[in-house]
Amino acid sequence: MLIRNVDSTPTAPIDMPGSDKIEMAMMVGRADGAPNFALRQFKVAAGGHSPRHSHDYEHEVIVLGGSGEVLLEGEYRPIGPGDVVFVPPEEEHQFRAGDQGLRFLCLVPVTRNCGEDTPGS
Repeated sequence: MLIRNVDSTPTAPIDMPGSDKIEMAMMVGRADGAPNFALRQFKVAAGGHSPRHSHDYEHEVIVLGGSGEVLLEGEYRPIGPGDVVFVPPEEEHQFRAGDQGLRFLCLVPVTRNCGEDTPGS
């Protein structure tokens, strides 16, 4: 069993081409014995963003705080606390923070080598 607090888990900066002012905390992953999914928390400072990218796996996102927008289906859509986003496989996407920053949880399959090894959302 694992209990970890979302507010007290340390974050580390994401250093990926196309990203800016974004940090990640691994909430649950391979290192914790999770066989199927990795749950990650992202904190994006005001004006920051994840890289614009796509990949061959889905992921699910829930916005915890702040506001911003997500690129899906070729257009940016506003997101805020309580919003849930489904990103299908092969869909180009990007998360951009508004003036107050953006904080969200992202669930991805660990079997696609996207847990601790490749932290981009």
